[in-house]
Amino acid sequence: MTTKKKIASLEFARIIAMLAIIGLHCQMALSYWQWGEVPWVGYIINQMSRFAVPLFFLISGYLIQPKLSTNPIKTLKSYAKPLIRIWVVWSVICLVVPFRWQTVSEAGYLAERQGYWDYLMQSPINSLLEGGLVHLWFLPALLIAVALIAFLVKAGQSRLLLPIALLFYVYGVLAGSYSTLTELPAPFFTRNGPFFSTLLVVLGYLAREKQWQWSGSKALFLMVIGLGLHFAEANRLMQHNVMFNTHDFLFGTVIWSLGIFMWLLANPNFGNMSWVHKWSPSILGIYVSHLLVVIVMMNVAGILLLQGLVKDVFIYSTTIVATLLLVKSIEASPLRKLLLR
Repeated sequence: MTTKKKIASLEFARIIAMLAIIGLHCQMALSYWQWGEVPWVGYIINQMSRFAVPLFFLISGYLIQPKLSTNPIKTLKSYAKPLIRIWVVWSVICLVVPFRWQTVSEAGYLAERQGYWDYLMQSPINSLLEGGLVHLWFLPALLIAVALIAFLVKAGQSRLLLPIALLFYVYGVLAGSYSTLTELPAPFFTRNGPFFSTLLVVLGYLAREKQWQWSGSKALFLMVIGLGLHFAEANRLMQHNVMFNTHDFLFGTVIWSLGIFMWLLANPNFGNMSWVHKWSPSILGIYVSHLLVVIVMMNVAGILLLQGLVKDVFIYSTTIVATLLLVKSIEASPLRKLLLR
C-alpha cells in the first residue's frame, strides 16, 4: 500500500498509541506523587493509556475489512501466517532472554529462567494465549477476532458479528474487572482470547463496511462520555478492593476508544507528516520488541541506582530510542523475514 492510500490520522494514532503502551509498561510514577498513600498520578497515567490497544484493534478491523468481506478464508490465512510466525519467534526469544540480571549473577541463568517458566506453567492455557511475554497476548487475540469474522462472513452470518462480539465483551468485563462483584468464572484471563478483541475488531470492520460517518464533535462527545465512564468504573471498583490501575478494559473503554477512532476518520489528514509515514510501518516490530527493551532498561536503572522521576524518565526515553534503533536495524538485516512481517 502506498503512502498516498494510507489514512494519515490512523498512521499518526498508531504511533501515539505505541508511545502510550511503552509508558504503560514502564510503570511510571508508582513510587512518588502520592496522596493518601495512593499513587494517583501513576494510576491516571496507567489508565489514560488504555485507549491504545483498543485503537490498534479498531484500526486492524477497519483496514482488513475489504479483503475479509471479499475472500474471508483466503484473507484469514494470509493474514494469520506472518503474525503466527512473529508470535512464535518472539515468544521463544522472550522465553530464553533473562529478565532479572541480579538473579542471574547470584544464582545463574537457569535458576532465573526456571522461575519464570514455572510461573508460566501455573496457568498453561492463559500462558498459551499470551506467549513468551505478557504483551504478546495481542497477536492471538487479534487473530481470534479476525478468524471469527472470517468464518461468520463465509457462512453468510454477518448479522451475528455484533451480537456475538457484544456478548464476549460484556462477559469479559463481568468476569474480569467486575469478578469480585459478579463471581463469574472465566477459563482464563479475559483480556486474552476473544473477550476483549472481538468487539473492537468488529466495530472497525463495520465502520468501513457500513461507511460510518460521524462529525468530529459527535466523536469527541462519545470519547468524553466513554473516558468519564471508564474512570468512574475504575474509581468505583476501588471500593471493592480492585486496584485502580489493573483494568485493561471496562464498559466505558470501548466507547472511549470508538470515539477517538471515529474522530480520526472524520479528520483523515490529521498527523499527515513525512516522519509519521516513515515510522508507522515499524509499529508492529516496535510492539513485539519494546517490553524486552523496557526490562533491559529497568535492569540498567537498577545498576545505576536511579530512583523516582529520574528513573522513570530514563527508562521511558531510553526504551523509545533503543527500540527504534533495534527495529530499524532488524528491518535492514536478513533477520527481517524472520522477526517482522
